[in-house]
Amino acid sequence: MAAEYQLNPRFQSFRSIDPSQHSSRHSYPTFISVQETLRLQFQWVWQGLYDAFRWNIVISTIIGDAEIRVNVYKSLLLNSLSLISIYTFDYLILPLVENQERWFHRNIGRFYQVLWLLPIVGASFYLNSSWCSIIAKRAYSLRYGARATVQPPATYTGMLKAIATSAYQGVMIFNSVIVSFALHRMPYIGRVAGLVFVCWVDAYYCFEFVWISRGLSLARRIRHHEERWAYYFAFGLPSALLCTCGKGLANAALFALVFPVYIILATVARPVPADPYNPFSLSDNSEVVRHPSPFIPIRLPIFALVMWLNDMIVRILSVGPHKRPGHTRSLSDSADIIEEGQPIRLKEKSRATGRRNRVNIGRRKLD
Repeated sequence: MAAEYQLNPRFQSFRSIDPSQHSSRHSYPTFISVQETLRLQFQWVWQGLYDAFRWNIVISTIIGDAEIRVNVYKSLLLNSLSLISIYTFDYLILPLVENQERWFHRNIGRFYQVLWLLPIVGASFYLNSSWCSIIAKRAYSLRYGARATVQPPATYTGMLKAIATSAYQGVMIFNSVIVSFALHRMPYIGRVAGLVFVCWVDAYYCFEFVWISRGLSLARRIRHHEERWAYYFAFGLPSALLCTCGKGLANAALFALVFPVYIILATVARPVPADPYNPFSLSDNSEVVRHPSPFIPIRLPIFALVMWLNDMIVRILSVGPHKRPGHTRSLSDSADIIEEGQPIRLKEKSRATGRRNRVNIGRRKLD
C-alpha cells in the first residue's frame, strides 16, 4: 500500500498541496447571524432616538453662544407667527365665512390668504433658511473648529456652482414632497409608509449641512444616509411625528419651528454604524471582516425615486454637460456634475486620527 501511494500520481497531487497555502475558503466573506444583525439594527435605532432627544446640549449651546441664540429666537418668533396665522385662518376665519351669501364674506378667506398668510409663510421659510444656515455654521465651528468647513472657491465658477447646488436642493425638496404625498395616498399602508419616508427625509435635511461641510457630494450623502437607514429613521421620527399634528402648511411650519434644534443636534450626533459593512470593526480587535446578514439589507434605496425624478428634471433642463451618445450615466451622476465635493474625514479637536475609511467587498469599493 505504501509503494502504491508513492507511485500513484493521483496521490502525489495531494502531497504537492501546501497546507499553509491560501485557499478560496479563506477569502469567502464571514457573515453575522440574522439574530445578531437584528440586535445591531435595534441598537442603532435606539442610538438615533437618543441623539434626537439630547435637548440638554441644545439648551446649553443656545445659552452659551450669542449668535446661535439670536438666530434661534428670530426663527422661533417668525415661525410662531406663521403658525398663529395658519390656525387663525383654519379655525376662526373659515368657520365665520362658511355658507355666507355676500360676495365679500365668501371671499374674505381668499383675501386673508393672498394678502397675509402666503406672504408671512413665504417670508418665514426664506428667512428661516438663512437663519438656520447661520446656526448650522456656528454650531459646526463650535464643534469642529472654525477651519473645519470646506469653503467653496470665491470665484465666478464657484458662485455658479453654489447657485446650481441650491437650485438642485430645491428640486430635491419638491420631489420629496411629491413622493411623500404619493405614499400617503397608497391604500392600507399609505399613512405608515408616508410617515416612515418623512422620518428619513427630515433626518437627511437635518444632517445635510454637516455633510456638505465635510465635502461630501450629493451621491455620497445619499449613500451615507441609505447605509445607516435604521439610525436616521429613529433620528427623524420625533420631528416627523410632530409634523403630523397639523395639516398642509401647518406641518411645514411646525418642522421649520423645530428645524434649528435638530440642526444643533445633528452637529453633535454620531451616526452608527461607523462601517455598515463591518459593524464590529471598532469593538472587535480581530482583523476578520464580519458582514451583516445578507437577509437584512445594508443599504435601502430610500431616495431612489426622488433621485430618478431629479435626474429626469436635470436632463430636461439640460443642466451640466450633455450626455455623449452611447454613454449611460448611473443614478444621480448628473447630480454629481452639479454638486462636486472632495470627500474628507473630520475629527473633533480632541480626537485622534481615524482609521481607514474604505472596505473592499469582492470587486466593489464602498465608502
